Amino acid sequence: MVQFSENTLLSADTAKRRPLPFVKWAGGKGSLLSHILRHVPDRFSSYYEPFLGGGAVFLAIYAVGRRFNAVLSDVNAELINAYEIIKEAPEDLIRVLSKLEDEYSHSKSKSSYFYEMRRAQSTDPIRSAARLLFLNKTCYNGLYRVNSRGEFNVPFGRYKNPRIVDAENIRTVNKALQETKAQLRRSDYKTILSCCHRGDFVYLDPPYQPKSNTSSFTDYTPGGFSENDQEELAKQFKRLVERGCNVLLSNSETPLTARLYAEYETKTVTVNRPINSVGSGRTGYKELIVVGALD
Repeated sequence: MVQFSENTLLSADTAKRRPLPFVKWAGGKGSLLSHILRHVPDRFSSYYEPFLGGGAVFLAIYAVGRRFNAVLSDVNAELINAYEIIKEAPEDLIRVLSKLEDEYSHSKSKSSYFYEMRRAQSTDPIRSAARLLFLNKTCYNGLYRVNSRGEFNVPFGRYKNPRIVDAENIRTVNKALQETKAQLRRSDYKTILSCCHRGDFVYLDPPYQPKSNTSSFTDYTPGGFSENDQEELAKQFKRLVERGCNVLLSNSETPLTARLYAEYETKTVTVNRPINSVGSGRTGYKELIVVGALD
């Protein structure tokens, strides 16, 4: 395994060209990156990330100079559409976001403008991507959450001066997607994993296994992610290792996840989770990193 240190990740040269997630996503891996990067294989054929979210790990591996082809997927259609637009039409997205930012900043009631955008649905891919980024930057705590009908339902965030359009970062993410020849797919993770071959590197970041019934972070999509889903994912993890893939997984450290991955190399890390309704509840979480590779 290659040993990327936190200093390498945050070096001045890296920082200049480092793309960052363009959305804030529940379960984002910003505080875990230095630990995850230590387990990136020295060599791999293709990179697979089927629980993409904000894409922090994909972008960090790219930023430290690795060059690879990527297959990136998520079940969230709006999210994958946003990635596709950033890859194929970044300047159009910047233009629409700039207009939204101007309208929002000059609106008589920012909350009314927010809720109007939240109710709006567009069949235009660029406007749909712009809406997702706008809501993510202006909603409460930057949380992406949907109800049982798949409708975004996070309230207004009351930020004084949110940065709705970050043109430089959109262009940098575009470069990462282009240079990795990223295949972007809206798909169930099992469909994507069936395409992995010996020598590929797979990073799995499923919705958190909650520590209690009231602490779930699984409502990115209407279906959630149950204990049965966690058990099925562990079976998929084992199949990938047996197939000759290098596999890395992160999840909450709970009795269930500890049991499911007991046969593999694991590491417990204390991290901060930036999305929590109470500031004091954003620190001190224990997360499990699982490394799977054939000897």
